[in-house]
Amino acid sequence: MFFEHAEEMKLTFYRGRFAPSPTGPLHFGSLVAALASCLDARAHGGEWLVRMEDVDTSRNVPGAADDILRTLEAFGFAWDGPVLYQSARLAAYAEVLEKLKSLGLAYACACSRKEIAELARRQAVDGGLVYPGRCRAGLAAGQQPRAWRLLVDDREMAFDDRVQGRIAQHLESDVGDFVLRRADGLFAYQLAVAVDDHFQGISDVVRGADLLASTPRQIWLQTCLGYAVPRYAHLPVATNPAGEKWSKQTLAPAIVATQAAGELVRALNFLGQRTPAGLAGAAVGEVWQWALAHWSFAAIPRQLAISVAANLSRSAD
Repeated sequence: MFFEHAEEMKLTFYRGRFAPSPTGPLHFGSLVAALASCLDARAHGGEWLVRMEDVDTSRNVPGAADDILRTLEAFGFAWDGPVLYQSARLAAYAEVLEKLKSLGLAYACACSRKEIAELARRQAVDGGLVYPGRCRAGLAAGQQPRAWRLLVDDREMAFDDRVQGRIAQHLESDVGDFVLRRADGLFAYQLAVAVDDHFQGISDVVRGADLLASTPRQIWLQTCLGYAVPRYAHLPVATNPAGEKWSKQTLAPAIVATQAAGELVRALNFLGQRTPAGLAGAAVGEVWQWALAHWSFAAIPRQLAISVAANLSRSAD
């Protein structure tokens, strides 16, 4: 049994969000996502929220959440309402998982990573392995559940991304039944983000293209639960000269408050906004005034990735 009416539900008021994980300080790629999501919300007369995606406690760095919020404030960001912490939402995720179980859409899985690697025949769209469906029919005698998965089928899941165009996947063949609760007991990102976007009434998700492959899974969850489906916009990610996404894992340098105006201008140029000469030397407030007055979503490059080094060599006319 699946809910078929979710696509008909519409969110009319613009509410966006920035949702960093507290695994370290903010870097340039994070700034790009924060700036684009905030400016797009303000351009639509909407709200912009901040959510701390700290549900994966194994990756959290002590003090990182507070550092991220201080950095955002130093860069001139102002968000609406209190910050939502996923670590305070575990009961909500558990309730939704129980609902999916009761609908016959979630099932226990006893497979280890080694067993999946031995059984899988295809690579998934996100670089992992397509789950082969071993536990779909139930666990064998003596097996103990390790994780909980969401049942998918092979219908096409498609959406029109505001930056990347039409995106389509067949979840059964491209991903397989995906994890909702992990073997370590932690709730999976896909479940937490879908539940929280619904809880916060998010109408528009503006984030990096590194999450593009995850979106059909989130739409499938939203559909199963009868949630409204937000509009999505996946920005080009910033890469280093080696072609790797700037991230904490690739040692992206942290952005610092003393260089806030210049970093904001760098991010605006990365997003295709043609900033005037000298803006990087202005006060942070002046940069925001210019950005709010001149924000052009249409100018965002329709690319999956852009080299930061190449971007920095560009100059505005």
